[in-house]
Amino acid sequence: MASAAEQLASNLSFSTFAKAEDLKKRLWFTLGALLVYRLGTYIPLPGIDPQAFANAFKNQSGGILGIFNMFSGGAVERMAIFALGIMPYISASIIVQLMTSVVPSLEALKKEGEQGRKIINQYTRYGTVILGALQAYGIAVSMEAGQGIVTDPGWFFRISTVVTLLGGTMFLMWLGEQITSRGIGNGISLIIFAGIVAALPHALAGTLELGRTGALSTGIILLVIVVAVAAIATIVFFERAQRRLLIQYPKRQVGMKMFQGDTSHLPLKLNTAGVIPAIFASSLLLLPATIAGFSGNTNLPEWASTIVAALGHGQPLYMLFYASLIGFFAFFYTAIVFNPKDTADNLKKQGGFIPGIRPGERTAEYIDYVLTRITVVGALYLIVVCILPEILIAQTGVPFYLGGTSLLIVVSVTLDTVAQVQGHLIATQYEGLIKKSKLRGGKRT
Repeated sequence: MASAAEQLASNLSFSTFAKAEDLKKRLWFTLGALLVYRLGTYIPLPGIDPQAFANAFKNQSGGILGIFNMFSGGAVERMAIFALGIMPYISASIIVQLMTSVVPSLEALKKEGEQGRKIINQYTRYGTVILGALQAYGIAVSMEAGQGIVTDPGWFFRISTVVTLLGGTMFLMWLGEQITSRGIGNGISLIIFAGIVAALPHALAGTLELGRTGALSTGIILLVIVVAVAAIATIVFFERAQRRLLIQYPKRQVGMKMFQGDTSHLPLKLNTAGVIPAIFASSLLLLPATIAGFSGNTNLPEWASTIVAALGHGQPLYMLFYASLIGFFAFFYTAIVFNPKDTADNLKKQGGFIPGIRPGERTAEYIDYVLTRITVVGALYLIVVCILPEILIAQTGVPFYLGGTSLLIVVSVTLDTVAQVQGHLIATQYEGLIKKSKLRGGKRT
């Protein structure tokens, strides 16, 4: 039987959206903030020769720089002030989350509620500054090593580059927080989403151009379209998939009346880790080739050159390690973001229990048992979605933006944002029904 929320969602119409003034303000704010972000990706970093950097970037675009360029919306390719993007903040968030499961003091802060989360967020910002400064300095030194990229090498260029790139990252972090609080959807995810979506038309045009010149056959282009549509449908299905555990609450007595115990569900997402496993796996796997490209393949020993060649994009060993790392990070990150013991303790405090399972430790063991098995399915789903497009890219030369990781991010963020929009519309419609019922009651009296 459909719940009240599901019934309201099925009755949503354009008139409901027209009445949702708060939602429209949030949408306009989000669009304006994303427009500011896109403008920043075209403001070049001072002190460099854009043409010389563009020529150097072409030689490294297949490595980790290509991934960062995708996440930054093309800012790396243009070496704009937002070239670092939001990745230092994401890396700092992952590190802090890892530390909260290892350092007792941070784990205690996590359990303190809102105040503890504020302190942890502050630590994340400090980590963002440190990681962003290190990455910006590395970029400055790497550009100085390139031929003709920097017009006036030296400490002034390095310091100005660190300040500019780090300032861009901190601004994007602030902008993402503003979108989350005053706009619609998750701000950080929407910034990455906007960068990928902005490059998709260029990627599609590049694919069609390859077909026009004869580099790609019509059959290959149709296969790319079919694989992309199938990947999107698969992502939608698995990202919405849940394993619901039945939760029973005991009967309660109020005065002389005995009320039947309530029932609810504990939803466990099939893919709890989200897109993090694909991002981390691809970044780690492409790192050796990128380091080799910066240092120059001629300076590498023979054994290192062999390893770099075997881990080249599209090679069988690359695909094997890529799939293995995605599976590893799927389990690793799920263990970080979901703690069965804490969930079982919260259920016990609220008086809830899983039928047939003793509250406490046995409940935690059962939740962990179920979570482990659905994570296996989730990891296999991530591997298939990410590997099949990678094979197609390696064999046909299709642009990187049509890969599984980018499609996974775009579809996941779209689903989350649409869910939030529907939530606002349901709240607006519910408020309208309450006002109507009050007016009818007033007329009767």
